Amino acid sequence: MADGKPTLAVLGGTGKEGSGLAARWAAAGYEVVIGGRDAGKAEAAAAELAAAIPGANVRGADNAAAAAAGEIVVLTVPYAAQQATALAVKDALAGKILVDVTVPLVPPKVNRVQLPEGGSAAMALQAALGEGVRVVSAFQNISAHHLHDLDHELDCDVLVAGDDIAAREAVIALAEAAKLRGFHAGPLCNSVVTEALTSVLISINQRYKVPSAGIRITGLPG
Repeated sequence: MADGKPTLAVLGGTGKEGSGLAARWAAAGYEVVIGGRDAGKAEAAAAELAAAIPGANVRGADNAAAAAAGEIVVLTVPYAAQQATALAVKDALAGKILVDVTVPLVPPKVNRVQLPEGGSAAMALQAALGEGVRVVSAFQNISAHHLHDLDHELDCDVLVAGDDIAAREAVIALAEAAKLRGFHAGPLCNSVVTEALTSVLISINQRYKVPSAGIRITGLPG
């Protein structure tokens, strides 16, 4: 942990969402490990970020090595790969916070809410990993479109759901580091709402011909 900031591992960090979040955290002074199925591809993605962000402390590795190195692990893979990716590194996740960015989209009808039976993707992941991993659901409603533009003000808030309040606080700090507003959204079961919202936002994007519709929380002081 450098300067009080935890080392972050972003599994699936070679994709648009993962690399965009990684870029914002690297720019905020976090040590970031980009994880991928292919270590070479992850290393190339990390080198690209390092070249673009002066002073960035970012490196690439395969998912197993990244998960082992990260003090907080962020899962940004497609829904179809969510459980397999996390379960493959389960031992490395013990005692850690796992931030699940997964949205249960089922192509081609991604503008329709299609949650898994029994709840949300995050709830299913928590059940599969067990109590030794603190799963927190967040960042599902953030479009990847502007993430890499570090000067762009993202017009979307982050709803953070999880059963461990301290873990939620840690993820809210990550949202703020990425120049976003994070809000406690209650226990992990509430991730049903945040996951479903993504399909709603996709529908809005399609209808109004925009790339990054978002949500804002209003009515709070400050």
